Amino acid sequence: MKLIKLTDYPFHYKIHTRWKDMDSFMHVNNAIFLTYIEDARVNLFKRWHLRDKTKSIIVASIKIDYFQQIRHPSKLNIGQKISRIGSTSFDIESAIFVNSIQDSVALSKVICVCYDYKNNKSVSVYPEIISDFSQILEKKKH
Repeated sequence: MKLIKLTDYPFHYKIHTRWKDMDSFMHVNNAIFLTYIEDARVNLFKRWHLRDKTKSIIVASIKIDYFQQIRHPSKLNIGQKISRIGSTSFDIESAIFVNSIQDSVALSKVICVCYDYKNNKSVSVYPEIISDFSQILEKKKH
């Protein structure tokens, strides 16, 4: 498997584990990984100013691969990037990194759909998202 590095991701979100995140095995419960990714994703959405019913996003699918456990307390850094753009949907790839460890402990792909709640239908991917994706592609070329 290819080594996943935080520097592969242009967007970073920092969070700390919480006591309540642990399960009976004394590590962070697997379901909580999705909460960390959700917190990071919501923070990413803020850059696109999605605040009304005609310009929103819904999650269509989430996939997560676990590589290592997370112990509490830990400082987490979640790297994110837009990895695919479709006509009405796009993918956000997220990787969770613990403390100063180089390797990712989990990797996820979230398929998001641009959605108009007022008209109850999917819409074209917003220009702000396309712009962020284009910047990622441009950086890969150099």
